[in-house]
Amino acid sequence: MRLLYVADGRSSIARSWIQHFVGTDHEVHLLSTFVCEPLPGLASLTIVPVAFSGLARAQTAASRPRLSPGATGAGTIHLRTTLRHWLGPLTLRRAAGQARQAIADIQPDLLHAMRIPFEGALAAACEPDSRLLVSVWGNDFSLHAPATPMMRGLTRRTMVRADALHTDCQRDQRLAMSWGFRAGRPAAVLPGNGGVREDLFYAGESGEPTSPELAHALRAVPANAPVVVNPRGFRAYVRSDTFFRSIPMVLAVHPDAVFLCAAMAGERQANRWIERLGIQDSVQLLPKLSPSDMGVLFRRAWVMVSASEHDGTPNSLLEAMACGAYPVCGDLESIREWIVDGQTGSLVDPRDPGALAQAVSRALTDAPFRAEAARQNGRIIAKRAGYRAGMALAEAFYREILA
Repeated sequence: MRLLYVADGRSSIARSWIQHFVGTDHEVHLLSTFVCEPLPGLASLTIVPVAFSGLARAQTAASRPRLSPGATGAGTIHLRTTLRHWLGPLTLRRAAGQARQAIADIQPDLLHAMRIPFEGALAAACEPDSRLLVSVWGNDFSLHAPATPMMRGLTRRTMVRADALHTDCQRDQRLAMSWGFRAGRPAAVLPGNGGVREDLFYAGESGEPTSPELAHALRAVPANAPVVVNPRGFRAYVRSDTFFRSIPMVLAVHPDAVFLCAAMAGERQANRWIERLGIQDSVQLLPKLSPSDMGVLFRRAWVMVSASEHDGTPNSLLEAMACGAYPVCGDLESIREWIVDGQTGSLVDPRDPGALAQAVSRALTDAPFRAEAARQNGRIIAKRAGYRAGMALAEAFYREILA
């Protein structure tokens, strides 16, 4: 197949799909909305900024920042998201003009746009002759689509134009219909990144990290200390304030607990909360970690926390489950597709620090409970979310669309 991805080329999710199809001898092209490193084996790479993505700094192997994307302050994330909601749609016409030529030159069998704002909207605006598959990410419908009148319009236009749909949860299949996706067109539910990489995320010995920051952090953790991991960084839809405010309540029950926070190093708001709450000795802020190091971190964790208000199926949730960490998450319809509350994980109000602390404390206290949840979650991931099986289903889905 000749495939053209319209995606943020920096995204680990997009790169996971691209690497698979490059590795299975398809002709793969990438139209990236952000400046990115080219992937080995790509037939072509075209950069088309949209919704001010051209202002983002390129990430290369040599220059990838060690600090989190939110290091300039959590409020910046919300401001940037709001500006993209209101002004981003206005950039589509110019970007579509640039993208249309690339599509005409490549003439792909299948055009795969990964997330609606703004890659799916860009692909739809090009009015391509190729079949258009749109992947919906966790908060496309719940957070972005209703944000402004223009966002509502571009979401509906994208869903009406889509020839096929990929979501990471059943909930978004239902929501897609309400936004204009037509019943009877090909649709599939698969993990967003294709599935959990079995060689990176598995239960067992923690292993040695490659990141010096993670290695230093783990050396500082006593051998039997309870470890709580927050892998989400600072995002507009994740309640980091709830997480930090829950920590003193957990420490009141488990004073030896250690909290390790990925993709938060240098985040000023996080440091302010830590200082204000007096939890400096129990919390470590880590940089963004590689997938292999996230596997090491999850295997050392007793509990994984994700206090999100909007989500589909977070890849970090599935990866933590595969590694045996007990998940405590925001109580969302999409998360209930993976977690049975009080059995394989805990679901809480993401705005309630007390409820979050209570769920974390219970999991830290009850080792047999955690172990049984880990056994069940391991079976769930093996059955429903393995990468090899997931990408085989994805390839079959591509062929179904083209047929």
